[in-house]
Amino acid sequence: MVTKQIEVNFFCIMKKKTTEFNSKKELAKLGKRIKQLRIERGYTNYENFAFDHDIARAQFGRYESGEDLRYLSLLKVARAFGISLKDLFSEGFDT
Repeated sequence: MVTKQIEVNFFCIMKKKTTEFNSKKELAKLGKRIKQLRIERGYTNYENFAFDHDIARAQFGRYESGEDLRYLSLLKVARAFGISLKDLFSEGFDT
């Protein structure tokens, strides 16, 4: 019986580890990708990019810093780069 309980506990721990993700790490990846796209567009300053695309400058800076953002904000960022969400997530998110 003890062996069975250990097996069940081990399975639960392993299952949890494979399904967990580090949200801060994932947001940092998104911030890095957004910054990469901005620089590829020739903007050395995030404030200029945000201003030119009607995005609040402070908010855009937080996106690049890896802070959480809403889905609609994410769509607005993708639209500002002229790309789809699929293209936005096409680089830098390999596990």
